[in-house]
Amino acid sequence: MPDFSTFFCLGVNYRTAPVAVREKFAVPMSKLEEMDAVLRQLPGMQGVVLLSTCNRTEIYFESTAPTETSRAIFGYFETTSQEYFRLLSGAEALHHLACVAAGLDSMVIGETEIFGQLKQAYSAACSANSASSLLHRSFQAAFNVGKKVRSSIPLTIGPTSVGAAAVQLAQHILGSLTGAAVLVVGAGEVARSTAQSLSSRGARSIFVANRSYDRARDLADRVGGQVIRFTDWIPFLEKIDIVIVSTAAPVYVVGPDILRKVCRTRNGRPLFLIDISVPRNVDPQCANVKGVTVYDMDAMQKIADETLQHRATVIQQGTRLIDSWLHELASPALSLPS
Repeated sequence: MPDFSTFFCLGVNYRTAPVAVREKFAVPMSKLEEMDAVLRQLPGMQGVVLLSTCNRTEIYFESTAPTETSRAIFGYFETTSQEYFRLLSGAEALHHLACVAAGLDSMVIGETEIFGQLKQAYSAACSANSASSLLHRSFQAAFNVGKKVRSSIPLTIGPTSVGAAAVQLAQHILGSLTGAAVLVVGAGEVARSTAQSLSSRGARSIFVANRSYDRARDLADRVGGQVIRFTDWIPFLEKIDIVIVSTAAPVYVVGPDILRKVCRTRNGRPLFLIDISVPRNVDPQCANVKGVTVYDMDAMQKIADETLQHRATVIQQGTRLIDSWLHELASPALSLPS
């Protein structure tokens, strides 16, 4: 088997930490290249690829001094929450990377977004010249087996994205989305999949708000919805049943004081907020406002856990494929893609 003894993954994800911890380490996609360049300079670091999504922040790296490098990573992130992190090495780290690429390690099993996010993370590392030859081989191999798993087993049965799972939750709350007024705050990748899932499940009153009015209008046009200026969406809550928030803002975009004012005009109608942003965009204190219910990524995980047992067979099939792939790598006749 090719030597992966210097390949490591140090990370925090939805399995190891609640969203209140994960959000402290979230890195915007626009900052990945910059962060890769900085991390590459840490002691013992020979190569690095940083992945950060709503469910994980993981540093894949090559090092001959992993203890020293891990300590430097913790120091860079200025964290005392090391107990939430998990360090994987060698074949175990490669197996994990393959499971991430295949969607087997996602909160929503088989999610389609993670493969693209992983490719974007790798691309950012390439642009930063932070990926070593070992990381190039590892990621290319993981992409290949991830595609194989996705094409070989029925992973796409049920929700295949966090956005789709949020819509499923909205449908569960209301019973039916027909006639419901749903507001999507954000216009990024997750927000787009959310809006499209709303449309496919029969929602006809879809509203979209985003800091970029043009992006909000584009998304609204795609799903037959209506666009709201970002400065107007909070007053508009008087007419909304469910708000699904997914923006890249590093701060709360809605707080309890605002919602108390809004709820006075709703005549007792409940308001549901589903926050699928990391860092969170809805202040957790909003849940204390009478008539308001807030769901965040931790709540989403509980729902995902309830359905996980129904996907057990599919997960086992995918894991066996990856196990076989790793076993084949042990063959001297097989080499990783260059």
